[in-house]
This record gives sequence, C-alpha cells and structure tokens, in this order.
Amino acid sequence: MVEQYSNCDFEALLEKYDYNFKRGDIVKGIVCGYEAGGVIVDIGSKSTAFVPAYEVSSDKNAKAEEILKLNNEYEFLITQDCDENGKFTLSHKKVHLAHTWEELEKVKEADETISVVVSQIVRGGVVVDISGVQGFIPQGQLCARETITGPGEKIDVKILSIDRTQNNLILSNKKVFETNMAETRKSVFEQIEIGQIVKGEVVRITDFGAFVNVGGVDCLLPLSQISWKWVEHPTDLLKVGQEINVEIIDVDYDKQRISLSLKNTEPDPWIKAEEELKEGDIKEGTITRIKPFGAFVEVLPGVEALLPQSSLIEYQNTNKCILNTGDKVNTKIIKFNPKDKRISLGLPTEEKTEAGVE
Repeated sequence: MVEQYSNCDFEALLEKYDYNFKRGDIVKGIVCGYEAGGVIVDIGSKSTAFVPAYEVSSDKNAKAEEILKLNNEYEFLITQDCDENGKFTLSHKKVHLAHTWEELEKVKEADETISVVVSQIVRGGVVVDISGVQGFIPQGQLCARETITGPGEKIDVKILSIDRTQNNLILSNKKVFETNMAETRKSVFEQIEIGQIVKGEVVRITDFGAFVNVGGVDCLLPLSQISWKWVEHPTDLLKVGQEINVEIIDVDYDKQRISLSLKNTEPDPWIKAEEELKEGDIKEGTITRIKPFGAFVEVLPGVEALLPQSSLIEYQNTNKCILNTGDKVNTKIIKFNPKDKRISLGLPTEEKTEAGVE
C-alpha cells in the first residue's frame, strides 16, 4: 500500500530531513560508506556529504575505515557549502583537533602532567605529537642526561605556554619544569616583601579571585582586593593575559603562598570620603546592589553605604516606584564610621539612628 501525503505533509517531511547547513557549522553524521578518496556521511541533508581522505585524521598513515567506522556517528565540520549536487564537504580532523586543543587548555589550567610521543628531532629541540596537535620541547627544557634516539619515544611533560590561534604549544620535560619552578620560587621568595608593588600577569580566574603570575610564581588576588568598588565576579574587571601592577599584602613562607592587592595600588576613596562627608549630609548616590536587608548605594566613587530595607521600602512607597541597580536616590547620612569604612543611610526626612553597615 502506498502512503498518501498532502502538500503540507510533504513540506513537513522535507523540513524534518532538510536542514539549513552552512560552512563552519558543526554537525553530527553517520558513516554510510567509503569510496576512492574519502568517506560518505549522512548528515540529514538532501544528499550525502563527503569527507576527503586528508580530512579524516591528522595521522597520514591511518586508514579511513579504522578512524570513521561504518554506521557510527561522529561530529564533523562543514568546510565547503553544498555543490551543484547538494553535497557538502566535511572534516573530521578539524573537529578532533579542536577537542584536543580544548583538552590541552584544561591540562594547562589544572597544571597537570601529560605523556607525549616524539615525532621528530629538529635543531634546537624535539617535536612531539598529541592526538594530531604538534608541540615543541626546546633543548633547554630537556633533561641534561636525556637522550632522544628517535621518533616514537614517550616523554612526560608540562605545558609552558599554549596558543590555539597560533597553533603554538611549548612544553617542558616534567623534571626540568619542576626543578626550574623550585629555583624560581626560591628566588622570588628571597626578594619579595610586604608592601612591595610588582608587575604580574593574570593567568587564571576563579569565582573567589584571580591568580597572577609574579616572576614565575602564581599568587592569589582575592576578590575583595580587586577594587574599592563592588565586584560581582573577577571577570568584570580582569581577563586572562592582562598585565597589572599589584601590591604584595601577605607572604606565607611555610606554605609558599603570596597574596596580592590590586585596589591598594589606587588611592583609598575612604580618605576622600572622610574629608567630604559628615553625618546629616544629604547625598545623591547610585544603587550598586540590592540585598534582602537593604540596598548598597555608591555615594562617592568607590564608597558604598547601606540604605536599610525599611527605608528602601518607604522610598518606593512614597515615590510609587521600584528601585533597581543603577537607579539614583537622594539619601541622608545617618551614621559615618570612616575607621571601619561604614556608612548608614536613611531618607532625608529620617532622624539619626545607630544602625550600622554589615
């Protein structure tokens, strides 16, 4: 029996199996056959797609049918739009390499050791292969007694630097890396002192702060030390690779830890606040954040004060509005404690209270 389709049914069927693929898309496809020069893949378009042999794997000696197995599903990159026959050209190699770079970046982030295979000995060092990605170990990063006899040998390494955009991966023999790090840390800890201003590079960002490399040693820049202003997350002001001047605020020689401050390299806004503000002043400020217990209002650049929840509600009821972050409000300084860097606000009509800021 032949099934009957209406025009609407037929259009729906085409919609189901005909997608708007374009060059640069990552798609999933099922290997459905092989032919001279490549692999045939079904990606759900009107006709099958084609993976040229050179786009199957970075390993030139690998057989296509061993990398892309029949009836299995894989991810592919569309490298060329469909031709006159509706056939797309795909790459499996490029997707695989992209995943490898992502994994290598995670290895660098976690400061892990990996095992690599020597692919070539060149002047000045050794070229290694990591799932299709080529890395370089300079001669100075190999052990003095280490003799590489030829391709195929394995070496445990640490990643010194990685730049996917430039296809640049520099490695170091694990033992050399650890020896160099120990010497670097010893040198840095012998020279630093609390209060010193040093230059560093942001190398990692977390929810609780950022790690800044100072002279080869990763030091912690806590979230609270990034700015005098409220910072929701370090990425609001910092990015990996950024060079900044920081002050050394703590050194733990036993645990080999160094803590930094970025805000201490800028003038303390509370000094200006102590000169310009006093209890009873009427001050316009900008709401920077709203909490269950009230709203924080920036009354001077970098100086925040608390408007309690009761006053916040009264303001909204009186003005028939809902206050949000970024809104400006007129407030009265009820209590000012510059020593503890605390200011309590009220509405201009409120009497002075003893409320404090947490």
